[in-house]
Amino acid sequence: MRFNIAAAVTCISFAALAKADYFSAGWSPGQKVETAAEPVATFNPESTATAPPPQATPFTVGSLLSIEGLLTSGPIVALFQNFGINITERVQLASDKRIWDERIQLITDDNFDDLIVNEPLTEQEEKDRVWVIAITVTATGQEGISKYVDQIFDSAFNKSQAAGDLPNVKWGRIDYLNVTYITTKWNVWQAPYIVVLTDRGQTLRFYRHYQIRLRDDALLEFLRTEGWKQTAPWSSLFAPGGEREWIMDIFAKYLTKAYNITILIPRWILFILSGSAASLIIAVLHRSPKKKAPTPGNTKVVPKPVAQPPSQAAKLAPTSAAASSAPSTRSKSKAPATDSEREGSAPPGTRSSARQRKNKK
Repeated sequence: MRFNIAAAVTCISFAALAKADYFSAGWSPGQKVETAAEPVATFNPESTATAPPPQATPFTVGSLLSIEGLLTSGPIVALFQNFGINITERVQLASDKRIWDERIQLITDDNFDDLIVNEPLTEQEEKDRVWVIAITVTATGQEGISKYVDQIFDSAFNKSQAAGDLPNVKWGRIDYLNVTYITTKWNVWQAPYIVVLTDRGQTLRFYRHYQIRLRDDALLEFLRTEGWKQTAPWSSLFAPGGEREWIMDIFAKYLTKAYNITILIPRWILFILSGSAASLIIAVLHRSPKKKAPTPGNTKVVPKPVAQPPSQAAKLAPTSAAASSAPSTRSKSKAPATDSEREGSAPPGTRSSARQRKNKK
């Protein structure tokens, strides 16, 4: 193959032009030749460092028990970062649930004494102070009646704030699923409830959703006219101020401690444990009673029938048949007895007495 010199020179010239600066003025006679410094390849560790991932929680064994902790752990955050998803921000937005009006005071076990029992009031303000509290389970998102009660409660609160005609009334809300001590001490085991509280928590009146009119205007009128005074307060041995109030107080404290420990366990583990415990209890209650083993002294041995050989059974069969048929043959062939036979068959004493009677005649 013949090499084309002209083509080679043309390729070299194009390569030189490509390497040189565009629209260069070129070299003129007497000009000093300047060579461009070749860039030296150096290693910069910072250039290879990747951008730091978003703020993530350290990965621990305990994070496996929490869905939020698992999603916000380092490996999971890095995995979603490769797809361009900021999972940490998504989890924070999902956990930020503002389902209630923040202007209404949320009452918990921790702030109940500070807000209601130990509220700084004058003597007249203490007599006029009224707390209206809604106990609901709207946070679960599964109770329609509680959600409706919250809507009516919030609407009545807004109208009251706009009118400004209830200065002595304070509005509060209790999340039934997250408050244990108060609801247990008040003997409240279901929701929703509307509670009218006076005397720093010593006088309580409870209303279910079917005992009052669930309308915002009706609730406001109920508070404006103090219609709650027509209802007798909760008064029993276990009520606030009762003789056995201390029992409910102790029971509520221990139940709160148990709840604080149980809330740390994920729900799916509680479901497994409760299901296993229920299955074990059902199996124990429905098991069949055990049969008692016989005692050695009361054992009775029942002899088994001895099987006879076929030859002996065949020999005994005609004999037994004849023996069984003989009485019937005799009974059929026997003729009626005559007088002589009757007399002969009569006992001796009976015959002699009969002859004696004939001789006497």
